Amino acid sequence: MIRLYDTALLCEPIDMSKAFGQIENTYFMGMHIEHFNPETATGEIHWERYSRKPRLDFGKYTLPFTATESWEFPAYTESPSFPFRLEFVDAQTVRIRLTVRKPTLEPRHSLMLAEEEIPVSQDWIIEQQDNDHVTYRSAYGSVTIMYQPWRIEFRDATGKLLTRTHHMADQASILSSDPTPFCFIRSAKDMNRSLAASFALSPGERLYGGGESFLKMDKRGQKFNWFTYDPLSAQTADMYKPIPLLWSNRGYGMFFHHSCPMTCDVGHHFDGTNTIYIGEDELDLFFFFGTPKQILSSYTSLTGKSTVPPLWSFGLWMSRITYQSEQEVREVASQLQEHRIPCDVIHLDTGWFEHDWRCDYQFSTSRFDHAEQMITDLREQGYRISLWQYPYFMPSNPLYEEIIAKGYAISDGNGYIAGEDAILDFSNPDAVVWYQQKIAGLLNIGVSAIKVDFGESAPIHGSYYSRQKGWKEHNLYPLRYNQAVSEITQKVTGESIIWARSAWAGSQRYPLHWGGDVENTDNGMAASLRAGMSLGLSGFTFWSHDIGGFVHQSPRELYRRWMPFGMLTSHSRCHGAPPKEPWHYDEEFTEDFRKAVELKYQLMPYIYTQSVVSAEQGIPLLRPLLLEYPDEPGVWQIEDQYFLGTDLLIAPMLEQGMTAREVYTPSGEWIDYQTGKRYAGSTWHHIEESIIPIIILVRAGSLIPHVPVALSTAWIDWTAVEWRHYEATDSASNKYDWQIALPVDKYYSWLTGQCIDQQITIESTLSSRENDPHSVNEKKYQELIHTWTYRKMNS
Repeated sequence: MIRLYDTALLCEPIDMSKAFGQIENTYFMGMHIEHFNPETATGEIHWERYSRKPRLDFGKYTLPFTATESWEFPAYTESPSFPFRLEFVDAQTVRIRLTVRKPTLEPRHSLMLAEEEIPVSQDWIIEQQDNDHVTYRSAYGSVTIMYQPWRIEFRDATGKLLTRTHHMADQASILSSDPTPFCFIRSAKDMNRSLAASFALSPGERLYGGGESFLKMDKRGQKFNWFTYDPLSAQTADMYKPIPLLWSNRGYGMFFHHSCPMTCDVGHHFDGTNTIYIGEDELDLFFFFGTPKQILSSYTSLTGKSTVPPLWSFGLWMSRITYQSEQEVREVASQLQEHRIPCDVIHLDTGWFEHDWRCDYQFSTSRFDHAEQMITDLREQGYRISLWQYPYFMPSNPLYEEIIAKGYAISDGNGYIAGEDAILDFSNPDAVVWYQQKIAGLLNIGVSAIKVDFGESAPIHGSYYSRQKGWKEHNLYPLRYNQAVSEITQKVTGESIIWARSAWAGSQRYPLHWGGDVENTDNGMAASLRAGMSLGLSGFTFWSHDIGGFVHQSPRELYRRWMPFGMLTSHSRCHGAPPKEPWHYDEEFTEDFRKAVELKYQLMPYIYTQSVVSAEQGIPLLRPLLLEYPDEPGVWQIEDQYFLGTDLLIAPMLEQGMTAREVYTPSGEWIDYQTGKRYAGSTWHHIEESIIPIIILVRAGSLIPHVPVALSTAWIDWTAVEWRHYEATDSASNKYDWQIALPVDKYYSWLTGQCIDQQITIESTLSSRENDPHSVNEKKYQELIHTWTYRKMNS
């Protein structure tokens, strides 16, 4: 992000590209292969010394690269050689490793990876080799190592070039430093080394992922930092959840397995090159071949797929800044009941302690007379309690001195804490145990979920128990934080659920995450949708955001439009500046609010089933059109529509006063969920909103399971599932397949079957996906489906 001020501030995002423009640093270009063993896929790269030399021409100065000799005493290596190698993980994944400091490549594991041992694939063969190159091939593509000059080329199964590393010899500009070639620098300030990994971009190429980005989904032309940061906004280039994954519409993806600061220049400085500036002296890159869904599946196989959160978490979360007392919480529950608004969670934000924001894990005794009884009573009414907290302890906090005395705070390396607050060091196992005991104390009295707020400001200058500096721990902090809360919640309650703001690669294993402090504006709403889709394209199955915006009171008209969009995401929370409760507006608004919430509760079997499928595949529930229709060129630019699962196409009303909008329908036939009107595919339509202010189109031919509205998911009647069939116009069949995930205690069972002549039958291959398959009572489910109904939805 380009700042409006030029002042070094605490925890500001680090732009790693700046060091590559400084004249005092020494540059080393990857020139050729010194030697290479094709059988072991190992060798050495020779790096030649360059510098930036001032050049005056036509009234301006530039700093192009020029080969240079060292001027160092005593003599040091002029142009060094360092090792690199390929590792074949599976048929679609290749790992590229190189170092520019150490004489050997040591084993490299991290918290980002789901398993400690990386598999070794036998799917790759040496297809061709001679004195100047070697090519490895699998069923999905090929990797070619060129020796002189050194390049790595990646091609798909048809032989089409996907991308290749950018060598100094590839410079086509008059200015030899444009673009930055594949190189490393040695800093004149501290002798540290950093890498620039440069790859060619093709005309028309688009790149996606990179984290929860609020800007355009297509990253081509953008520059941003992979550095966790609280942007205090949802409309800047900074991210709460930067994820070092990029993938291309040409059929490849790249995961940069690092936690140091990185900067991505995706054709921003130079249109034809994608350069990743990496703040360490190694490259650890996983390269994926395949379709968008295959790439995300490969990435999440490596870094972990999301577990499925409990059913209740998919219901409405009612919140504000902030409920302050037991009386207020009970009143909210009472009003929800009185207005017949379905809801599953009441969230208490910063005000449940004796002093607002002073997180001591104790309910205020002056404002919560019987906190535990309150939680019990609300559970009986169908409501769960979620509590806010964060890992920063101010000096006035009673836990502050204890944390410092026990060495649980991040230090500055000089015997002091790294900042004004005692920031908990999650790399310290003893600190994690201490912290988890505090969280467990809340879960044990019936709290169902913990809000894992903040986590973006781990001190970059800090000293950590892990013996790593903040340079590598800063980005890992959210992952450690997410893991600590998720694991203790799973241990105490048996459920996988957190409510987190910050994240890093691997955090998708610990659902779920929300989009931070969004503005109460049309642009804020649109940015939230882009962010949710971008995070999904970065490996996260589940996501939420603050419906209506966070910063100020939600304008009535905006809140009304935002509500159905918010309910048609995986998780739905109304939160922000008060009031957020609909009855504080007017009766008409409350009615519209209730209809939007009821819509999701009716669709709960569909949403839950699609969530199970999405989590197993490692793809998002809320997904852009390009993920479902990657072969339709027009959908790659659409970022104001999305799919909820495979069969519902959603188009929110994103502008004030909007009552109709243009909607693109992909190939096939589409049916308006609210009106029954049919639309042809592969074109644009002008569609009017209906009773609920959002466009919902159903893929023709879909069977969508519904249930009667319940005031809590705890009261859903699973014997009353209605299969609504949105039959295609040209359908001549009388037999249709169905699938459904049914919640069973803290697990789910997976049922498949058919509708034959409007009769619902179940297949004999009944199984459960998460619990013991032998525990499934087949007779029970055979009886259950006899109460289910089929309904043909006619226009």
